[in-house]
Amino acid sequence: MIVRYCAIAGLAILILAGCQKSASSASPAPMTKTNTAAAFIPGWPPTNAQPKLQTMKLFVGPEVITAELAMTEIQVGTGMMFRKEMGENEGMLFIFARPNRVSFYMKNTLLPLHVAYLDNEGTILELHELQPLDETPVPAASYNVQFVLEMNKGWFTRHNIRVGSVITCDRGKLRDAFRIGN
Repeated sequence: MIVRYCAIAGLAILILAGCQKSASSASPAPMTKTNTAAAFIPGWPPTNAQPKLQTMKLFVGPEVITAELAMTEIQVGTGMMFRKEMGENEGMLFIFARPNRVSFYMKNTLLPLHVAYLDNEGTILELHELQPLDETPVPAASYNVQFVLEMNKGWFTRHNIRVGSVITCDRGKLRDAFRIGN
């Protein structure tokens, strides 16, 4: 019962927060994959990979990828943990209700990853390569990160995708696809 309430309350907050414009320009506190409400749910942290999530086609320059969508706190917190493989043009897109300063790390993540921190337009702000099982947080330099895209290590380099590149979907800008305010 508590788990259901927390999940419903968290989803409601996520939806409401995504529909409102920020009332303040003050910088929010840093956010990591572990300081979400998921840390308080019984059975957390996970001990197995999460099932494959809903997917969406993304366009990264001339490349087309299939990205799993991590939208709930549990999905975001679990991410790629315990996964043993990922296709060359597959990834995971993490969606946050509002821009913030994220910090990702590789707890229980077996695959080396290349991570893009994106703003609400889908513009790549930063690229980072993360090593398997390295629990050292990699904080964003910006407080404007709305999305994070995880791909196999070296993917962005192999496909000549750089900071400043824009990631879109069939609905246009990422913020439009997820109804996130400007």
